Amino acid sequence: MGASTRYLNRAVTAVCAFWLAAGAHAARADDAQLLKDLKSSDPATWQRAQADLQREWSSSGSPSMDLLLQRGVAALVANDPRAAVDHLSALIDHAPDFAEGYAMRARAFQAQGAFGPALNDLARALTLNPNDYVAIAQLGGILEATGNRKDALAAYRMSTAILPHQPEVLDAIKRLEARANGQEL
Repeated sequence: MGASTRYLNRAVTAVCAFWLAAGAHAARADDAQLLKDLKSSDPATWQRAQADLQREWSSSGSPSMDLLLQRGVAALVANDPRAAVDHLSALIDHAPDFAEGYAMRARAFQAQGAFGPALNDLARALTLNPNDYVAIAQLGGILEATGNRKDALAAYRMSTAILPHQPEVLDAIKRLEARANGQEL
């Protein structure tokens, strides 16, 4: 086993131990109703709540920091994760308590195949915003990609416990449950 594989395994273990052991976290008071609405069976209700939360979580409170976030997202969309990391690192340097900066930089690192830094950023993002179901699902994706199916399944389940209406995450749960039951798809 190479040094980079050992590092990645330690990083995965650290993130899993830290975050998955923590379980469900309390919502901020102003998010509580929106998080409750995410579980609604009425599409209009949960989609509105989802949009409101994403808008809230993507706002740093500073126009210049929001611009750095937008540039990072645009670089990801343009398939330029290196530029995204640069923009998002600048954002994090100036707004170290802005969870979305870490969550987006984790996506950029993941796009580069840099799972260790992505896991570190996800740990920080989830410390700052433990209800970020997208970051939790991303954690599941990294865990699954690195062969940690048990913890990946736990992360996917936590994500859908917050927002049950995630077809790709529900598919991942089914896939991992089938593998756990000895059925390869």
